[in-house]
Amino acid sequence: MNNNLDVLKEWLIPFAFVFCAGWVIWHGPAYILDFIPHENPSMVAQMTELHQRKDVSPGLGGLFGGLTDIIDWAALLLLPVFFVMGVRSMKLAQMEFENPSKIDRIGMFIGRITMILIISMTLVMLYEVFLRYVVEAPTLWANELTLWIAGFVFMLSGIYAMQQRSHIRIFILYDVLPRWAQHICDTIWVVLLWLFAFFLVFGSYKQVFAIKFYRWEMFGTAFDPPIPATIQPLILITICLIALQALSNLIADWNKDPAELMEKDAIDQEELEAIKKSVGAN
Repeated sequence: MNNNLDVLKEWLIPFAFVFCAGWVIWHGPAYILDFIPHENPSMVAQMTELHQRKDVSPGLGGLFGGLTDIIDWAALLLLPVFFVMGVRSMKLAQMEFENPSKIDRIGMFIGRITMILIISMTLVMLYEVFLRYVVEAPTLWANELTLWIAGFVFMLSGIYAMQQRSHIRIFILYDVLPRWAQHICDTIWVVLLWLFAFFLVFGSYKQVFAIKFYRWEMFGTAFDPPIPATIQPLILITICLIALQALSNLIADWNKDPAELMEKDAIDQEELEAIKKSVGAN
């Protein structure tokens, strides 16, 4: 019974987080106007009109004299709640690294969020295929929503890949080096990654947050999702989290035997047999 409850949590908590995050993102102009309002009246009018056009719950009215209604506030406040619940209730999968740190658990929960996004993207695509080829009434939003979700998947999966050490690595020279030289190589590439992250954020922070995000730049199509306003800030956030995860990996793997680290890259025979059995292979 407890095992079934844990499995249910593994699905429900990331789904609840994705739902709340999607609500908050879609109503981004309301939060911006309430929390960090524009001084330019024309910009305020433009974003107010945008929010009114995109508002999913227009009849509720804003709280505290603003544009955000009770559902907007509930979604915003529940985001950290579901995030903490997801991180704390994380259960390791068979091939994941054991004894994860707090930073590792964040990356693992982001991996679960990415899985929910992949499922969501697949369902949207199947829905569009059904409407287009069966009902002959294609939507105006499915293609762009799929593109938007795919951007999130591409970004967030990099954090999980870094946490699991499953990013592309070349070991031709690394494996023949003594352990002390491997430590030097590991340290150098982490330093280079942090330098890249620093200069990327330093060089584009103003453009991304002061222009794309603060003005809530849309995609400019019929569905008009806020892809520029969300994906570009996510790039900077993702590279910072990847750099932090890389440093955490360096510290966690410093005293480990290289053979122990390579075990996770090896093919899991039990999982391979399960896959063969599921597809009917001998």
